Amino acid sequence: MEIRLEILMLGLIQGLTEWLPISSSGHLRVLEILFGLKPLPFFEIMLHMATLIITLLYFRAEVYKILVALIRLNFKSEEGALIPRLLTGLASSATVGLLTTILINDIFYRIAPLGAAFLFSGLLIYASKRGKCIKEYVDYRSAAIIGVMQGLSIIPGLSRSGLTISVALMLGIKREVAFKFSFLLSIPAILGAIILMILFQADLPIDGSLELTNIFASCLTAGVVGYFSLKFLYRFLQKFHLFSLYLLPLGLLLILVDIMLG
Repeated sequence: MEIRLEILMLGLIQGLTEWLPISSSGHLRVLEILFGLKPLPFFEIMLHMATLIITLLYFRAEVYKILVALIRLNFKSEEGALIPRLLTGLASSATVGLLTTILINDIFYRIAPLGAAFLFSGLLIYASKRGKCIKEYVDYRSAAIIGVMQGLSIIPGLSRSGLTISVALMLGIKREVAFKFSFLLSIPAILGAIILMILFQADLPIDGSLELTNIFASCLTAGVVGYFSLKFLYRFLQKFHLFSLYLLPLGLLLILVDIMLG
């Protein structure tokens, strides 16, 4: 049974870009526009599930402690205190994400708006280098602002981890705390995205040209590459702003390509 190279490529790109602050949705949209590589709805759901599983595995200790604190209604422990803050971030994220989807998401099917989104991500990430990063906790105001950034990241080209971690650093939150809060906040968001895709996609059956072997191979690729991408990002936190050196030229290049193509 032949494994299609483009399907593995989508898994590789998902794995590399989902956790690194360079926007997986933006890269997949560029491939869709330039090369016609578009994941089917069922395939997208499977990739999201791979993302969710890897995130849960990486933060399994934190997730377990949060669940225990929630069951015991213990909101005074370190993990328990995160729960209302995560809910605050999730509320602002869901509100902004819904409004963004309704109002402006459709314009990002052209290369120039995608380039502008990559540029914005790059500028924000670069600006994060000025953050003092001394706060060891996320307060409610910061949680709400971080949630807004996560909601905006539904726009292709705006990196979820890039926006949320950058704004957390600019708010003075320590890098390790910003990293953990950003990805813990992503877990219910990813789960919600999976549920919505299942509910609202009418064409979930697998296309005849896309066998389960291809889907499994792509998801496995995304998962393995993604896990190591997440570990790399954590170790690279002190130089987080350097990701802008990739995003800024990419954004400019896409805008130039759009101009040249007319």
